[in-house]
Amino acid sequence: MAFRPKFISFDCYGTLTRFRMGEMTREIFADRVPAERMDQFIADFSAYRFDEVLGAWKPYVDVLKNAVRRTCKKWGVQYVDHEAQLYYDAVPTWGPHADVPAGLARVAKEIPLVILSNASDDQIQKNVAQLGAPFHRVYTAQQAQAYKPRLQAFEYMLDSLNANPEDMLHVSSSLRYDLMSADDLGIKNKVFVARGHGPGCPAYGYTEIADIGGLAGVVGL
Repeated sequence: MAFRPKFISFDCYGTLTRFRMGEMTREIFADRVPAERMDQFIADFSAYRFDEVLGAWKPYVDVLKNAVRRTCKKWGVQYVDHEAQLYYDAVPTWGPHADVPAGLARVAKEIPLVILSNASDDQIQKNVAQLGAPFHRVYTAQQAQAYKPRLQAFEYMLDSLNANPEDMLHVSSSLRYDLMSADDLGIKNKVFVARGHGPGCPAYGYTEIADIGGLAGVVGL
């Protein structure tokens, strides 16, 4: 029998909204990083973004600029502040993966949908408006004063919803940012959307789907 949660919570960027950091990096740094080494440059940028969110909360623009600066330092290439700002300014313009609107609409009629995102408050609403389904609540790292994967972010969501871990189904395309922390908090019902953002690890006890179109089947709709 399918699990029917009280709430389905989602990571937004990467899972629902198409994440374009890599695409932007290829364009911005084409003049400084050789094409054959660009994949590693993008991987390093991703690693520094992850590292930047592990401490005390700071504005997301600082997360991005620090990550760009550290990546440039490692590679010995010029850091340009207005280029780093371009990443932050672009985020609200990104739309969803093609499978998202229809997939969300199928489940939104029956189960309240929630977002827990590492975005700032001034970014997220424009992205959510493009997802094609209503959301019961949208929570940000700015509100929680903590970024995922910190447990404080998830605790903020649970407290705000007056919910327990067993009430939730959490959906993400990232183990490192979301599903590992959800597991640590006792959220047993998890869905891994296999979008190629990192390797899976079945030991964390999730259901894997190829895209959001598979979500309805997980909850028996």
